[in-house]
Amino acid sequence: MEIFIMQCLNWLLGLGYPGIALALMIEIIPSELVLAYGGYMVSNGTIHFTGAVIAGTVGGTFAQLFLYWLGRYGGRSFLERYGKYLLISQKSLNLAEEWFDRNGISIIFTARFIPVVRHAISIPAGIAKMSLVRFTLYTAIAMTPWSILFLSIGFKLGRNWQHIHSVARVYTLPLSIGAVFFISCYCLLLYMKKRKSR
Repeated sequence: MEIFIMQCLNWLLGLGYPGIALALMIEIIPSELVLAYGGYMVSNGTIHFTGAVIAGTVGGTFAQLFLYWLGRYGGRSFLERYGKYLLISQKSLNLAEEWFDRNGISIIFTARFIPVVRHAISIPAGIAKMSLVRFTLYTAIAMTPWSILFLSIGFKLGRNWQHIHSVARVYTLPLSIGAVFFISCYCLLLYMKKRKSR
């Protein structure tokens, strides 16, 4: 499996910036690995950091747009039937849908930093026919710091970029906790507002 991933990375990222975007669009390899390898390429002077961030943001956004369109035009029944082929489990889909129903569009940004619902959250947004412009904007805004983070870590790791998961945990865990805290506070504010209006 590692050999296959390396072959894919070498071929895709051999294309430069389009390769980074394409690798994130098709999501054969986790975005963390793609961006970390991109950071390594920046460190050896193959590509520039700014271009890699733009490619990462564009690729990551298009990957989520694909899921959004699946939700919008395929619906829940389609995803229940074929979601497993897209590596979307029933559990993550249910959780994402529940979170979206409870928090609405505000979760599109914050959910990008939370495991399990990170990818699946785009589907209920599509099912709910959320504004495409707003969805794209929120997703792109979230993908930018995500790309910067993993490209920076990959840059620092250099040849050791494959250790990204153990190193990134130091950064992603606080981000996940912060995102959950933000969503919890938002839910509490909504609840208090509804209670007050009654």
